[in-house]
Amino acid sequence: MNRSSVRGFFVLCAAFAAGFGSRGVVGTAEAKPAAESPYTAMSQLGRVLALIENEYVDPVDRTRLVGGAIAGMVSELDPHSGYMPPKEFKDEQEGLSGKFVGIGVEVEYKDDAIVVLMPLDGSPAQKAGVLAGDHIIAVEGQPVKETDFEKLVRRMRGAAGTHVNITIVHKGHHDAITLDIVRAEVQNASVRGAMMPSGVAYIQIKQFQEKTHVELQREIAKLRATPTPIAGVLLDLRSNPGGLVDQAAAVADEFITSGPIYTMRSRGQIVEQGTAHGGGALANLPVVVLVDDFSASASELVAGALQDTGVAIIVGVRSFGKGSVQTVLDLPGGAGVKLTIGRYYTPNGHAVQADGIHPDVTTEPNQKQDAGAWVFHERDYQNALPGEGVWARDGGVTVTYDVPDGGAPESREIPADPRTANDPVMRIGYETLLAKMAKK
Repeated sequence: MNRSSVRGFFVLCAAFAAGFGSRGVVGTAEAKPAAESPYTAMSQLGRVLALIENEYVDPVDRTRLVGGAIAGMVSELDPHSGYMPPKEFKDEQEGLSGKFVGIGVEVEYKDDAIVVLMPLDGSPAQKAGVLAGDHIIAVEGQPVKETDFEKLVRRMRGAAGTHVNITIVHKGHHDAITLDIVRAEVQNASVRGAMMPSGVAYIQIKQFQEKTHVELQREIAKLRATPTPIAGVLLDLRSNPGGLVDQAAAVADEFITSGPIYTMRSRGQIVEQGTAHGGGALANLPVVVLVDDFSASASELVAGALQDTGVAIIVGVRSFGKGSVQTVLDLPGGAGVKLTIGRYYTPNGHAVQADGIHPDVTTEPNQKQDAGAWVFHERDYQNALPGEGVWARDGGVTVTYDVPDGGAPESREIPADPRTANDPVMRIGYETLLAKMAKK
């Protein structure tokens, strides 16, 4: 996957996974012609397995072969269905729970380095002196520019109490230093917030994890405890890869007073619908939602719901376009399989798959920094599920901005005032919200 920028928490295994709980399938036995029976295919697979075990030049591991066969079969379906061996399945569950073992940094790959966007509060990295904006140039002596980004990120993980050496260059310095960091269990909060001028409550949701809705409610309570009443909400879903659909629906429900939040359809039938219950903590407030190329899956569900119901203005660029839903099924031995079970639709019937959320206010730099850069979207996968129809929104506008010195900010610090910060998209979103608040 070639992207102009690769972002993510190193704790995540499936960046764009929208999950429901495991479910079973119950049916009745039905006689089928041999050519249609799945057992015919399994018989062929068994023959090949026996041939390999008997004839291959070296002895083989049957478990590894069968795992590879299952992985190949499921991967033929679409980019988000997949077989997960026990270790990968465990990592997947940890990523959605918000708890993991590692050094505790949020990172981005940029210019042959792993850039620290933010060390997590109380993490081993923060205690060791890692700062936002630092460049990690090597892990265990292995240069970042010579190694696959995801492999290095996984190398920073490990058992609690074990050591890992990372070589960093502090922002604004030239000399590299090597830190010996002891891995530990870290709780990765998915929601952050702050009060901004004019009563704007800034809320950032980084991923939809098991406790995201609870974290949002706690953050709202903290913001309400400040001297300034909440007059509007700036909801930042940029670089949010998605996560759990039930958590995304619960978050959207805090903004929407009534009606559908989303529908999920499988084989042409509606199989799930999320509906607002009313009485949301942030209902009836002016809202602006920030999205970018990396806003995907469950974050697109929230943005689409708030846009279609007229609750929010969407500011940014067209989102990633992952409108499919996966369920995770347990397999014997600790393995699992992630299977796509449907597409989700916004309240007005927009199928997000392969199309994404279209902003009401599109943001563009006045000068393209890298004319050759290509941003990867869902539709660029070779076996992506096809989209359904073309979605056009009326009345959209484009706002241009000057690229700040040094490019995009290499930090996730929340600015006190977006109008003076090194984040032009946040500034445009903030000013759009102020204009909406003035009309209320």
